[in-house]
Amino acid sequence: MLFRRRQPETRLQRLRATLWPRRSWRRSLRYMQKRVLRLRATPHAIAAGVAAGVFATFTPFLGFHFLLAFALAYVMSGNLAAAALGCLLGNPLTYPLIWASTYETGRYLTAAELPDGHAPEGLGQALSHMNIAAIWKPYLEPMLVGSLPLGLGFAALAYVAVFFAARSFQAAKHRRTEAGRQLRSERMALGSTLNGAP
Repeated sequence: MLFRRRQPETRLQRLRATLWPRRSWRRSLRYMQKRVLRLRATPHAIAAGVAAGVFATFTPFLGFHFLLAFALAYVMSGNLAAAALGCLLGNPLTYPLIWASTYETGRYLTAAELPDGHAPEGLGQALSHMNIAAIWKPYLEPMLVGSLPLGLGFAALAYVAVFFAARSFQAAKHRRTEAGRQLRSERMALGSTLNGAP
């Protein structure tokens, strides 16, 4: 194959690359920022898409975040690619913090009793048989309730930050394009003047 590695990665190397960027965190975050800002859409569409992805990440519906983000972005006239990039807020490093905060917030809002620290009876069996009712009341309901205010708050922050960043980036790009176009037209005019001179 043309672009295959000479020495295939081991499972440990692939796991490390999944949890930790190959380069630095700064470079990876800068790359994601450029990916978002270079999307061909209006600032509102980019910001709405990212906000939809951020909100979906806070919900406990793991595995359905992209679908939920796409649906929300469609309703808000957001960009679907930006929604997918917004879902990247949820990763192995941030999920424990997100889940703990949504659970505690939901438990506070619903005044739910704190479970005794043990998993409900047959948790593994309930999950393997898709019996959500067994874990709904003690865990999923507080997480869902807590995800609403936290998700809306972080989505609003993401919308504002991305909207102004996208608007600024697109305005600067437009200015550079206009300056280049004007410079080319001046060069053409100067060239035609020099060619027409005796």
